[in-house]
Amino acid sequence: MIKISNAAQNYFLSLLSKEPVGTQIRVFIINPGMSNAECRVAYCAIDEIEESDVKLKYNNFYIYINKSIMCFLKNSEIDLIVDKLNSQLTFKAPYATKNILNTQLSLQEKIKNFLNVEINPQLSLHGGKVNLINISDSGIAVIEFTGGCNGCSMIGVTLKEMIEKKILSFFPEIKKVIDQTHHLHGHHSFY
Repeated sequence: MIKISNAAQNYFLSLLSKEPVGTQIRVFIINPGMSNAECRVAYCAIDEIEESDVKLKYNNFYIYINKSIMCFLKNSEIDLIVDKLNSQLTFKAPYATKNILNTQLSLQEKIKNFLNVEINPQLSLHGGKVNLINISDSGIAVIEFTGGCNGCSMIGVTLKEMIEKKILSFFPEIKKVIDQTHHLHGHHSFY
């Protein structure tokens, strides 16, 4: 799926050798299907692997990708460019900015996809995730936070300024987003 040059694979192995045992690589896209899409690479700890991930095997390491963004990574390439001053990973994904999501999905499926592609990669950086529970007939989307988002003191800002604002701008059918999480602050909470 993603072509990774030998130099880039060796670079990943070098980076992973300095991380806790079992750490792998995650590939994700911020704003997939939009003109400002950004392809990113991050570490992926064992406890961050999700059921919705696709596991790709490379030279002594794995890359995990949420299956909902696989279509945006068609013909992707990661390489390592080395010059006299430094080295830099390059990530080319010709479909990252293409609006190729299936238009025949239900509104609920589109929003679940949107959360997995657009919101959850950012929340996962803090150990959190958001799930769509349901959509009312009056256009209210009910969501639930898990992981580091559960009990986080910044959840109100995350809900209103990040999630609700984006959902309302992408899905005019939705009038409001409500959090139904039973927030319990603890060691799992990010803030």
